[in-house]
Amino acid sequence: MICEILSTLPKADYLCRMAIKRNIREFSLPELKKYFESIGDKKFRAIQAYEWLWKKNARSFEDMSNLSLELRKKLAEEFDLPALTVDASQHSNDGTLKSRFKTYDGHLIEGVLIPTEKRFTACVSSQIGCSLSCKFCATGLMDRKRNLTFDEIYDQVALLNEQSERVYGQKLSNIVYMGMGEPLLNYKNVLKSIDKITASDSMGMSPKRITVSTAGVAKMIKQLGDDKVRFNLALSLHAATDAKRNEIMPINETNSIEFLIESLNYFYQQTKNDITLEYVLLKDQNDSLKDAEELVAVYRQVPTHLVNVIEYNPVAGIPFIKSGEDSTQIFTDYLASHKVNVRVRRSRGKDIDAACGQLANKDTVTA
Repeated sequence: MICEILSTLPKADYLCRMAIKRNIREFSLPELKKYFESIGDKKFRAIQAYEWLWKKNARSFEDMSNLSLELRKKLAEEFDLPALTVDASQHSNDGTLKSRFKTYDGHLIEGVLIPTEKRFTACVSSQIGCSLSCKFCATGLMDRKRNLTFDEIYDQVALLNEQSERVYGQKLSNIVYMGMGEPLLNYKNVLKSIDKITASDSMGMSPKRITVSTAGVAKMIKQLGDDKVRFNLALSLHAATDAKRNEIMPINETNSIEFLIESLNYFYQQTKNDITLEYVLLKDQNDSLKDAEELVAVYRQVPTHLVNVIEYNPVAGIPFIKSGEDSTQIFTDYLASHKVNVRVRRSRGKDIDAACGQLANKDTVTA
């Protein structure tokens, strides 16, 4: 009856399937053990299936080769496994690898593998599109379709790790939630994905090697503190006064710099985790010595260990221009002279629109 009702809707086959089946990755190991016992199988089969899901990153039940064909067929009949797939990828001249992933319901998102001499970093998305409309960001031009589920976020990391091992012979060393979307507006799924990424029975990544970046949702920054998270936090500040920040980041109208300073201090008091301030330099917008002076004033009120000054990356249809090398040097020299721990973060993957602020599912991505 349910399938008959759903048959008139778009994606009817999938909707019918989901009305009957549950995503097997929503089950804990104890729950899977109970299920296998209920069908008259042994508990260790649950452990085998769980390893396929979270250590071996099975994309389908057919991949679970140490389970019998009959059992795999039964699992496929009773559960769903809506794994991400790599739709296309691009290699940058500097070694950066951008991948476009397809979700079970046909949406596209992007993730980036950033290799350096010392690090292999995965930059992952948390939403399909974004609702914040930051004026300098390509993703901000897109509508938010939906939040990504925790396993979709996990899949990005797993697939980028596979690419890193295949292309560079190295596992991921770091993960940054700096792709499409605002992570703190998908709070539960982001935290659950990190729980899975850091779990010893899955990827086992240290939380100290994970950074979640936010445009500044003060209430949820405090919630991170209450939840005693163990990962690091980055605030996309980009302007040090409310007047300027309101112009380029509408979220500031309800999350003022005063509130953000308060929430960051609370987060640090509760967790003692690293906080980074991100500041993209925009020519004649936020790159004057006065802007640098105002940034120093904010820096001194926040227990931050670093200011990342970021080179702006051009986006079609957006009028901002990156600051020149001279302006960048003057700006960062001023910060350093006032005892600010500052680093200039050079963009990677600009030639394939994989750099900071450029992720937007452009059709130029090729397989």
